[in-house]
Amino acid sequence: RLKFSPPSALAFIIATGFIADTASLPLVTSNLVNIVSANYFDIGFGRYAAVMVPVNIVSVIATLAVLWIAYARHIPKNYSVAELSAPASAIEDPLVFKAAFPLLTLLLVAYFTTESLGIAISLVTGIAALILMAIAGRWWQGGRDAVVSVSDVLRKAPWQIVLFSIGMYLVVYGLGNAGLTAYGAQVLNWLGQQGAVIATVGTGFLSAIVASIMNNMPSTLVGALAIDSAQVPDATRELMIYANVIGNDLGPKFTPIGSLATLLWLHVLAEKDYKISWGQYMKVGLIITPPVLLVTLLALVLWLPYLSTF
Repeated sequence: RLKFSPPSALAFIIATGFIADTASLPLVTSNLVNIVSANYFDIGFGRYAAVMVPVNIVSVIATLAVLWIAYARHIPKNYSVAELSAPASAIEDPLVFKAAFPLLTLLLVAYFTTESLGIAISLVTGIAALILMAIAGRWWQGGRDAVVSVSDVLRKAPWQIVLFSIGMYLVVYGLGNAGLTAYGAQVLNWLGQQGAVIATVGTGFLSAIVASIMNNMPSTLVGALAIDSAQVPDATRELMIYANVIGNDLGPKFTPIGSLATLLWLHVLAEKDYKISWGQYMKVGLIITPPVLLVTLLALVLWLPYLSTF
């Protein structure tokens, strides 16, 4: 819409695509990978946030720094917004818009306060979703004056992702029973004997490589099963758990098939007649991802032991 040159447009497109994954570390609910890992290892919402929020800040800063180094020369210093529509024109339902931010704030507070009560995150999220659906559907008015069709939203929701996730659980547990988990545990046992830094960085990069090949959902499960089977000290095990999350959140950027978010992102771009080839994507991913992943994993190594002293 701003009619940037192709190199300038690519800079912003790559930036949004990468930030979407590298900034998905801070909360359990920030990424499906986080949800699966926290659920498997019974990590509370507060504990997860205490570990990952500072690490996420480092991840975002590192990503922006690497993106700036790679694309600063392509970013225009000035551009005109005269042809853009007014921001308010993007709001289809003002009532939903006004309710969304207070509701999200209450949702975040509820995540922390309900943890001690043993209430599942899915229940808290489900209640918030129902409230927003009621507002959008004007349920108290019998649906009159509704702007957004709730039935259309439900019908067009990406349910295939849910089916994909369930399918991945079955596939990965099958692979685990076939011996894949045992091989992974052997590698992690060796990494765990090399000290905290090597164990963390090694687990993170191993998860990233596996995620880039088979997608980060099965990779997350394989890593979790292997870590659970590995015979390593508790402190090293905790580092590996979070390193597995980081590797599967950031590492999929090596290839287009690494994460569902990237596949959806590329699909949306293609619908806008902006196609990025695998070669073009991987050239960028292989340059940008490793330094960001390394810095983020090192931040984890420094922060988690410090946090554990409190």
